[in-house]
Amino acid sequence: MNREQQKAAVEAILFTMGDSVETDKIAKALDISGGEMKKIIDEMKEGYEQEDRGIRLIELEDAVQLCTKPEMYEPLIRVASQPKKRVLTDVLLETLAIVAYKQPVTRLDIERIRGVKSDHAVNKLIEYDLIRELGRLDAPGRPLLFGTTEEFLRCFGVGSPDELPMLTPEQMEEFMSEAEEEMNLKVEV
Repeated sequence: MNREQQKAAVEAILFTMGDSVETDKIAKALDISGGEMKKIIDEMKEGYEQEDRGIRLIELEDAVQLCTKPEMYEPLIRVASQPKKRVLTDVLLETLAIVAYKQPVTRLDIERIRGVKSDHAVNKLIEYDLIRELGRLDAPGRPLLFGTTEEFLRCFGVGSPDELPMLTPEQMEEFMSEAEEEMNLKVEV
């Protein structure tokens, strides 16, 4: 590797790791000496300071880290303070509805109702803080139980799961007939 490739490798390592990385670990990964590593770090620091860049390289005892330049904090804060846009697909909404109305519910219960594996949907809803683990069912295998969170209640404007709207018998009958029609279409295909 030439010097520019070594710098690129250091930059890639620091960017990917996010936190500080010990310089001896980087030197070992690049198969270079500690002295060479120090020279690369010094060159990179100088390059980041001279160029009109939004990041800088800082040294922390025996480690280095990429971080934002202080003059970039204002635009960074404007972006970071914007609420994250969550996309709830039909699959996620279906899974969330099952959890909301059947809680506490196991992943297997969700999969029985949906008819398909639901690992991704459950994990995504946990990531979005709309559902959480409530504990374990006292049954063989001790499966996890899931329920909704306070964030779910805030997002859907209800004070408790008891306030969720209930289906009327007419709506239930309509949904059942739609489901039967869909099943008949799938069988014909």
